[in-house]
Amino acid sequence: MTQTRVAAAHTSTEWIVPLTRAILLAVPAIAITFAEDHGPRFGLTVFGIWAVAAGLILGALSLRLLADSLSRRLFATNGLLTAIAGLVALSLLGSLGEGDGLGTFLFLVTVWAACTGVLEFYAGWHARKTLAAARDWRMAGGLTVILALVLMILPPHAVVSVGLLGAYFAILTVFLGIAAFSLKWDSAPKRAGEQPAASVAPSSSLSTPTSESDVP
Repeated sequence: MTQTRVAAAHTSTEWIVPLTRAILLAVPAIAITFAEDHGPRFGLTVFGIWAVAAGLILGALSLRLLADSLSRRLFATNGLLTAIAGLVALSLLGSLGEGDGLGTFLFLVTVWAACTGVLEFYAGWHARKTLAAARDWRMAGGLTVILALVLMILPPHAVVSVGLLGAYFAILTVFLGIAAFSLKWDSAPKRAGEQPAASVAPSSSLSTPTSESDVP
């Protein structure tokens, strides 16, 4: 009974993780969309700030709110890799010139997207039969891997590359926002339907007379 209640509590709060991700992703998506400068330094700055904040916050939330132990470890690793990538991006800004950094931006974002995308997709595949959020993890991980592949295939171009990162942020913002509220609404009927088991009164040890023949 205790394990069931703990699992239900985790299920009812797992929607907070994708909602937090969506909110954090919306900030760089808006910044890149409305910025006139799509240079590599700007891309590294936006990516670095987002990655440090998102990696630390989501890593901590995943450890606290995810029910599956392997999923917790995978998302904690994912958050750590994201935070490290952000720190590297920010630390390299001082050594780059005004028009430099495209190769650094492409390499860093591509490696980050490939590693974290595979980890998230694997987490979704592992939990596909036990967690409702697993389908969303596979989709988000697949989109992240696609970002890495597109950045590797397309010819290097600062405006296109930074714009693709912004488009990725925007798409995931919408997707994870919808996924978060879907998880919340799906878990609400289950919580509402949970009723405490009715206690069964012990049967009396004395039999009640049911006919005149039973009366002495």
